[in-house]
Amino acid sequence: MHKPPAAADRLSPSELSQPEIIAGVDLGSNSFHMVVGELRHGQLAIIDRIRETVRLAEGLSESGEISADARKRSLDCLARFGQRLRDMHAGSVRAAGTATVRRARDDSHFIAEAEELLGHPIEIISGLEEARLIYGGVSHSLPPTDGLRLVADIGGGSTEVILGQAAQPRAVESMHMGCVTMTERFFPGGVITPAGFEKARLAARLELRPVKAFFRGTTEFEAIGTSGTIRATHAVAQELGLIETGITLATIEKLIEKVLEFKTVQELSLKGLSERRAQVWPGGLSILAEVMNTFRIPEMRISDGALREGLMYDLLGRLQHEDARERTVQAMAARFQVDEQQASRVAAMAANLHEQTKAAWGFSGDLSAKMLDWSARLHEIGLDISHDGYQRHGAYIAENADMPGFPQAEQRFLAIMIGGQRYPIDVAKMKSLPRGWRISGLRLLICLRLAVLLNRSRSTAEPPEVGITVDENNILLKFDAGWLAENPLTIADLERETEYLRLAGYELTVQT
Repeated sequence: MHKPPAAADRLSPSELSQPEIIAGVDLGSNSFHMVVGELRHGQLAIIDRIRETVRLAEGLSESGEISADARKRSLDCLARFGQRLRDMHAGSVRAAGTATVRRARDDSHFIAEAEELLGHPIEIISGLEEARLIYGGVSHSLPPTDGLRLVADIGGGSTEVILGQAAQPRAVESMHMGCVTMTERFFPGGVITPAGFEKARLAARLELRPVKAFFRGTTEFEAIGTSGTIRATHAVAQELGLIETGITLATIEKLIEKVLEFKTVQELSLKGLSERRAQVWPGGLSILAEVMNTFRIPEMRISDGALREGLMYDLLGRLQHEDARERTVQAMAARFQVDEQQASRVAAMAANLHEQTKAAWGFSGDLSAKMLDWSARLHEIGLDISHDGYQRHGAYIAENADMPGFPQAEQRFLAIMIGGQRYPIDVAKMKSLPRGWRISGLRLLICLRLAVLLNRSRSTAEPPEVGITVDENNILLKFDAGWLAENPLTIADLERETEYLRLAGYELTVQT
């Protein structure tokens, strides 16, 4: 199998230069999608789209095991995607796994194999991050507006509903129900019955009822639907002459009546409905009916944009220095009343240490510097809860908060950095990170720890000149002797840090 050098070990898509070809890959529960764009005079032009039905959710067991058939379908698809990306010389790619990939067992090695075949890292994103990206994909695929938009996306394993204004989402919700899971649950064996539709719609209503509270009071909005189930519904309704523009609840009720004319999904055949989509359409149609009903949507228009476009445009924003992660860090610092001056002092010291160590310790790309900067600026978010063990509180917040722009692995990395800023290092926690991140992650944590330690006095005076030289497992810190003499508590902290780092496999020496 082809594997570009260190492809699966990269921390994030390369952000060193703006490539001409970029791509977004969506590992959905029912289908895998890829969209490729080319930057032309600062604008992104779509040059290729590929979609393959892999039915990954269909092959996932309750224990999180992926069946051999589903695994083969998925990996074969990603091998073809990877070949196309190499042929097109895609310079930067963002790939994301959604509901089914989130539920798959970590020890199945599926992601490692998938990354090797695709030739690029695969992020596992949360449902809320998926919703944010979907809204971005839809926004970039429709004419701009200053009004409210309600966007719905029914995937194979989850359903996302997003309320936004102009290009910014205001409320995002992700529910654990999709066309594959609902069809399997309420139409077992593919048998179509009125009772199946009734039960599926009731289950959808129960999932949507608490979500409706987040959208209460919103009556004037443009409703947009995207992805397979909704687009297929629109296509069938047009073929049958039921609509001219958008989908209505009355249209869906008529389509359900049409579906009930067939006994099984294997027999289900309507103009505009592919054989593969027919296998999961009853469950998706049930969800769509209740989305329309719950939010009292008079008509839903269709958008070609979805998660894969959102991934690509979000990546483009990073390349053009419009990073959603940066906005999230700023918002969290404000929300948890972080001392901005102290955070800036620690961040500046951490950046200095990173600059001096990046060659010897192999920090490559921009993500290492960004992760260190973000963790320094947020290292005290736990103080808003309690001073005692504030690093633990901060780590909990970072790992469990909704952090738009951050995939799960990066969010976990940030939490480990914040939680490990002082006291003995829990090296075992590094094992929860992707293998390629573990050594560099521990070294970044050491830089953060030293930056926090050297700013513990919270002094507004000019910071000391610090020199640092490192090799594989040795750290040499150089200070002005006079500064150390004036800061005896720092000497005591460094002596204690020497013991902590020794337990983690690193030898710290202080030189004046």
